[in-house]
Amino acid sequence: MRKIDKLLGLGFLVTLLALSCRKIDLPAPIAQELPSELKIANTVGIKLQSHFVTSEVAMNVKSEIAQTVTIRIFDIANRVVSKSTSDVKMGDNVLKVYTNALPSSAYRIGIYDSNGKQLGITDFNKL
Repeated sequence: MRKIDKLLGLGFLVTLLALSCRKIDLPAPIAQELPSELKIANTVGIKLQSHFVTSEVAMNVKSEIAQTVTIRIFDIANRVVSKSTSDVKMGDNVLKVYTNALPSSAYRIGIYDSNGKQLGITDFNKL
């Protein structure tokens, strides 16, 4: 082998060794205590922190299993005005709903599983 090939090979091995020793911090789940206004007695459901909303509201989505849920917001004519999905774990899941884009009115927010089964529904007023 030529001298340059040996140097390149050695450089590659040193780089590989340096990268393999690098510590990678993975995000850890943040343990948070569930506020009393978000506690749900049932095994499944939804509960808003407040029924009067300005720009955002916290909600608890309680699920019997870990799954992907669909969050739908309906206007007073029962039309879907917002739809998103979120992955939830078994038990309590505190999520934020942002309502800046919604005009002031009354709304209904529902949570649905991947089969379209309603897991919970509640109302709120956007101020």
